[in-house]
Amino acid sequence: MATVFSKPEALTDAPLHYCPGCTHGIIHRLVAEAIDELGVRGRTIGVASVGCSVFTYNYFNCDMVQAAHGRAPAVATGVKRSDPNNIVFTYQGDGDLAAIGTAETVHSAARGENITVIFVNNAIYGMTGGQMAPTTLPGQVTQTSPYGRDVNTVGYPVKVCEMLSKVDGATYLERVAVNNVKNVRAAKAAIKKAFQNQIEGKGFSLIEVLSTCPTNWGMTPDKALGWLEENMIPYYPLGVYKDKYAESEVK
Repeated sequence: MATVFSKPEALTDAPLHYCPGCTHGIIHRLVAEAIDELGVRGRTIGVASVGCSVFTYNYFNCDMVQAAHGRAPAVATGVKRSDPNNIVFTYQGDGDLAAIGTAETVHSAARGENITVIFVNNAIYGMTGGQMAPTTLPGQVTQTSPYGRDVNTVGYPVKVCEMLSKVDGATYLERVAVNNVKNVRAAKAAIKKAFQNQIEGKGFSLIEVLSTCPTNWGMTPDKALGWLEENMIPYYPLGVYKDKYAESEVK
């Protein structure tokens, strides 16, 4: 019998620890498929962050480095510069990348580091119990915003793709989602392009993936997918926010 669907070689056999309905597993698979299809697993090095994805090093079948909280882009910079032949990616959540790691993210982009950043945005701190994150939506209820995020006291969410689109060193920025088949396919294409850019030496690429957190949102998995569609996508519109090489080709 012909095999029509199998686990990517870039994923290990370790069972994922994520909560039921969490879409980290989908994103892991898309990253692994991109690595396999581009034939770069033997020279790929991933940088794991701190957060729900802290055990990423157990799941990707390539060399992995564990970074301190928020420092993944800085670690990735060192790994890439030590041997530019390496294909280096970070895998980070919103608390890691857009809070404690904001400076590392912005300055890696400003320097145009030739790395690939996978940024998972589920609008909440997942691992530590569901606190408000930099990406929590206005009015969204969390453990530390029980009456909803009040922008008058804590400010507005950080829109990472929009912010980095103004940074000259950033090459490719796209926001995608994994809440339905159409969006998963688009996410796969974006992630693969981000790795391809690195292979071609084009510089800093970041893919923001809108993801669910059913446990801390207090929803069933299917309702969480619907909430993402109805609330997150309108606030964080999907699409390409910067593609330096495509823009130069148009000009």
